[in-house]
Amino acid sequence: MSTKEEILSKYRKNIQQQFPMPDLTDIEAIRYPDALVQFISMTQSVGGKVVELEPGQDVNDLIRELYPDAQEIASNLPEINIATRNPDTIGSPQALNGTDVGVIRGMFGVAENACVWIPQQMEEKAVCFISENLVILLKKSEIVHNMHEAYKRIEFNDYGYGTFISGPSKTADIAQVLVMGAQAARSATVILMP
Repeated sequence: MSTKEEILSKYRKNIQQQFPMPDLTDIEAIRYPDALVQFISMTQSVGGKVVELEPGQDVNDLIRELYPDAQEIASNLPEINIATRNPDTIGSPQALNGTDVGVIRGMFGVAENACVWIPQQMEEKAVCFISENLVILLKKSEIVHNMHEAYKRIEFNDYGYGTFISGPSKTADIAQVLVMGAQAARSATVILMP
């Protein structure tokens, strides 16, 4: 028996009272009059930015407009033709170091907390975390109200990895000063696609 099993065995022997798991099908989770409006508001409140792609506007032009000084843009999305790095063809995650803008696709957003579900869609997922600025393409029709709805929609692909991202990386652990880009992207922009 492993140490882990020994510890769990001791816990199980000392349980005094057991409680049944709650029925999660009847939970009345929060709902908003307009999930899209709430998602935009929450994204801004966590330090992110939301931009809507106008009809007929090219997403590449919009990204260039948002990040005019970007030299290194990483993406494997077929519609992103301004990418200078492809996370599917680099030799190692370290090759993404120095990426100014990483462009990825979100599957759905959550109005409750501005999270966007990002399943791994590229060979090197480091692009999600090493890029100085992160751009998430998200269909505006793919916004759910709450995390209860979100968990029902989570799917993994062949990579078996995914994460929720909500705004830029930030921490206030050191001297209680808010620092953006502490562990990952300094900025996060969600581009709402038609």
